[in-house]
Amino acid sequence: MRESGQPEQHWRGERLGLPEQGSGSVAPTGRRALGFLVDIVLAALVAGLFTAPELPGNWSLVSWALITVLPVAFFGFTPGMAVTGIWVARVDATPTVGLPRALLRCVLTAVIVPAVLWNLDGRSWHDRLSGTVVLRR
Repeated sequence: MRESGQPEQHWRGERLGLPEQGSGSVAPTGRRALGFLVDIVLAALVAGLFTAPELPGNWSLVSWALITVLPVAFFGFTPGMAVTGIWVARVDATPTVGLPRALLRCVLTAVIVPAVLWNLDGRSWHDRLSGTVVLRR
């Protein structure tokens, strides 16, 4: 027991009933960051197809939002997450994340601060506020 009265946690996601390793465990930070990088590059390339020869500018944000919100809402992962072998799941075990939660995650990720503040379960503020967790496939 810790001083706060909370039971001691031995691995990320233990309090959520998630396994320590393997499929269904909390996704490591490196995979999440790499998936995000893949999504950003893909969004810039897609936006660039429509704005070439000019740079895409803010159109990259629009394409990033589209390739983030829609796939996560209906399939649980972005293209970058698929490449890195991770996915988004609701903590209440509902099969799909859904459009409102996916949109909230996207908006909070764009603000940046909620996406980089983590708790002991490996969940950032945008995960906690949307009731989601990012897991290994």
